[in-house]
Amino acid sequence: MPPIFFQKKKGYRFFFYSNQHLPIHIHIEKDNKTAKFEIFPTFLIKSRKFNASEIREIRSLVDENSGLIKNKWNEYFNN
Repeated sequence: MPPIFFQKKKGYRFFFYSNQHLPIHIHIEKDNKTAKFEIFPTFLIKSRKFNASEIREIRSLVDENSGLIKNKWNEYFNN
């Protein structure tokens, strides 16, 4: 699972699975909570145990880092 970045203050881990598929998306974990967001456009695909304010915060982080996520996706999956 290639990690993309960590948001240390809140404890979120953003990553891909090594066998991913298009469209570009990112997985997020914290403790026993998970979420998955598509990147272009940014929207929630699924979530487990994150509350609404956490989802808003994660979406904002995904938006802010969409360029990084796209670059890392292309770097990893297009090699």
